[in-house]
Amino acid sequence: MKKQKVKKKNLKKTLNKTLILVGLGNPGNEYRETRHNVGFAVINYISDKFEVTLKKAFFKPAQIGKFIFNNSEIHLVKPLTFMNRSGDILNYVLSKTGGSINDIILICDNMDLSPGMIRLKKSGSSAGHNGIKSVIANLDSSEFKRLYVGVGRSETGESVVEHVLGRFNSEEESKVKEAVVTASEALLSLTEKDISLVMNEINKRNN
Repeated sequence: MKKQKVKKKNLKKTLNKTLILVGLGNPGNEYRETRHNVGFAVINYISDKFEVTLKKAFFKPAQIGKFIFNNSEIHLVKPLTFMNRSGDILNYVLSKTGGSINDIILICDNMDLSPGMIRLKKSGSSAGHNGIKSVIANLDSSEFKRLYVGVGRSETGESVVEHVLGRFNSEEESKVKEAVVTASEALLSLTEKDISLVMNEINKRNN
């Protein structure tokens, strides 16, 4: 897949869709590759694949990048607040991109899915996820799309916090790396496919 170059003066005429991909995670090296940071992992994979530089927003706690793919404008966002305040930056992002809540796709971990599984939903509750709670509170709505990457539940009796801030074992890591690629491809396919079709394709894969 190659990133398409579009002249700025013709940009609005050629765009089919706008996608704002928001990967959740915690900033800092100590949180890299933890279960809670799979949202960051998806954003990093896409930015590397398309050679998109994620730049720190001016006086704002987020890294943001943009590219054109399949005649669609794709924005990559990594909030640099901690997970519990993930939503703080989103109204700024919407203002900066000219997008709407319908363009947002949140990417985050989900303990109810086994490692390596993914799920795409059109909307829903926070299901106890503090990052999603923050996004709902800041947008005053839960009507945004989200893509979950499974991290599973603890089998060793550790707390939820210890689990999501822990790292995958070797078997889980292999599955999650594959899931990051699959999640990225699913997100990119939304530039040309209806979300219901992509959801069905993901469900077939999971089964």
